[in-house]
Amino acid sequence: MRDLAAGFGYLLQGQRWVATHRRRFGYALVPGLIALVLYVVAIVALAWFVGDVVAWATPFADHWASPWPDVLRGFLDVLLLVLCLFLAVITFTALTLALGQPFYEALAEHVDRSQSPDEVPGPGLSTWRSIKDGIALVLRALAWAVVLFAAGFLPVVGQTVVPVVGIGVTGFFLVQELTTVAMQRRGVTLRDQLKLLRSRRMLVWGFGIPLAAAFLVPFVAIVLMPGAVAGATLLTREVRGEPISSGN
Repeated sequence: MRDLAAGFGYLLQGQRWVATHRRRFGYALVPGLIALVLYVVAIVALAWFVGDVVAWATPFADHWASPWPDVLRGFLDVLLLVLCLFLAVITFTALTLALGQPFYEALAEHVDRSQSPDEVPGPGLSTWRSIKDGIALVLRALAWAVVLFAAGFLPVVGQTVVPVVGIGVTGFFLVQELTTVAMQRRGVTLRDQLKLLRSRRMLVWGFGIPLAAAFLVPFVAIVLMPGAVAGATLLTREVRGEPISSGN
C-alpha cells in the first residue's frame, strides 16, 4: 500500500514539476494535440460504423429468433468499443511519445538535471534499438487486447474480472510507455525495463491506474501528458535507486 501511494505521489509530483517549469510545458502539448485529432476522427468513425461491422462479422445470427440477434450484436458493439478505447488509451501514449520524442526527451533530461545536475543520464540506446523496443511494446499491448477481448465472452468473468484486469493492464502499459523515455536515455532495454517495473508493481499501478482513468477524457490526456512524462522520469529514478529531491 505504501508503494501504491508513492506511485500516485510521483504522478502528482510530475504535474507539479511542469507547473513550476512552464517553459517546458507549452511545447510538450503539441504532440498530444496532433494525436488527439487523429484519435477523435478514428473513434467517431468506429462509433458510426460499429453496428455494420458487427453485423457483417455475425451473419450466423441472422436466422436466430428475436430478440437474440439484437442482444448478441448489442453486446458485441459495446465490447468492440470498449476494446478500441482500451487500445486508444495505450496507443495514444505511444503515438504521442513517438510524435514528440525530441520534446519529451528534452523534458526528461531537464527533470533529471533538476534532481542531479552533475549526473545526467545519456546518451542511451541507439535509434534502431529504440524503434525495435517501441514496436515490441505495441505488439505486447495488442496481444493483451486480443486476450481480454476473447475473455470478455466468458459468462460472469467477462463482465466482472476482465474489466478489473483490463484496468490493471492499461495502467501498467501506460507506465511502461511513459518510463521508456527515461529508461532508454539510461540504455535500459525493454526486457530490463519490464523486470524493473514488475519488481514494483504496486508503485506502477499507483501511478498508472489513475492516469489511465484520466486519459479516458481526451483533453485531460493532452494537459496531463507532459506532467506524466516528468512523473515517469521520477518513477524511473525510484525503481533504479537513484536519488530524488522532493524540493525540485
